[in-house]
Amino acid sequence: MLRFLFIFGIIIIAIYNIFKVDTYDNKVIIVGSSLPKTGIIKSWGESVISGANSYFKFVNDTKLLGDETIKFLTYDDKYEPELTIDNTEKLINNDKVFALFGFVGTPTVKAILPILQDSKIPFFAAFTGASFLRNEENNNFINLRNSYEQEIERLVYYLNNKKGLKRIAVFYQNDDYGEEGYVALLKSLKRRKLPLISEGSYKRNTLSITHAFNEIKDAKPEAIIMIGAYQANALFIKKAKENENFKNTIFCNISFGDANAMVTELNKYKVNTKNLIFSQVVPSYTDTSLPIVNEYQTLMKKYYPNVKLGFISFEAFLGAKVLVSAISRINGDKTRNKLIAALEKTPSSDLEGITIKYKNSQLLNKTYLFRYENKIFTEIK
Repeated sequence: MLRFLFIFGIIIIAIYNIFKVDTYDNKVIIVGSSLPKTGIIKSWGESVISGANSYFKFVNDTKLLGDETIKFLTYDDKYEPELTIDNTEKLINNDKVFALFGFVGTPTVKAILPILQDSKIPFFAAFTGASFLRNEENNNFINLRNSYEQEIERLVYYLNNKKGLKRIAVFYQNDDYGEEGYVALLKSLKRRKLPLISEGSYKRNTLSITHAFNEIKDAKPEAIIMIGAYQANALFIKKAKENENFKNTIFCNISFGDANAMVTELNKYKVNTKNLIFSQVVPSYTDTSLPIVNEYQTLMKKYYPNVKLGFISFEAFLGAKVLVSAISRINGDKTRNKLIAALEKTPSSDLEGITIKYKNSQLLNKTYLFRYENKIFTEIK
């Protein structure tokens, strides 16, 4: 009898642990991120932190969450997957974060998929358009931005359907990020029965682009889709602008290329920005006809007056605002499942001037194309 009661007790405890709801009752709501604060793309981390914190600080100062405050805890992973794993485990197990927010990079996020799937922790607004985050089987993955596939399809549509260009090449980072973009480009070209005329890749966290450059230059492409980090992309463009084979080539950079940082690099090289196109997942951060842009500019100037405005910090600001809105709409006990449900049901008008519609595990579904002319980004309508 005692043995039966002992076994029965163990079963009851096991069932409780499986189905229990973790209530988060800390008055300081901690959201955590692993991102590059040092290394070759450190500007990414700096932009995410300033953009997100400009809104979080506003929330705390104005007591938008009542007697609760929000804290954005970040660890440096230098854009290296091994460090991302360590940081994520620390955030979940040691820091007991309520949610993970604003992670940067496809290879880094892919490395922590087993942790995310096992913990079921809300994973919101990662800076990657990877397809593996848009899987309905994992309902704790909520994306703010649209996918790389959507960005690349928009670029190829513009190049081929609007400009009539057919000779398209690709320059890409030789990792999961580059592979995501590479596969998306092949699909987009296949829809139009176009070949990929040339390709070249480089190693992540390096500027070793010479081999890729030589692989592409003799094909004399009309356009190059660039699926790299900003320094590598900028160096490639610098070399290309000095070569006759690229005289009229259009260089197309997707959002992870960090348009603002790339333009800064090209200015250092004294390279003109003619024939550059940048795809983005958010509208222009200078478009003050949008109320949300005015709010972003006001809060950035208040809390980070010395930080230049840009697409990435704007996206981080938008993500922070959506996250706070979701937290504020949780009724009763604060649980992670309730946060996920609230994020999925984000009101369409939460970001004044930007349409929100939850589908394919993401809230934003539009791609914008820009040129950089006269020291400003101008949208290609």
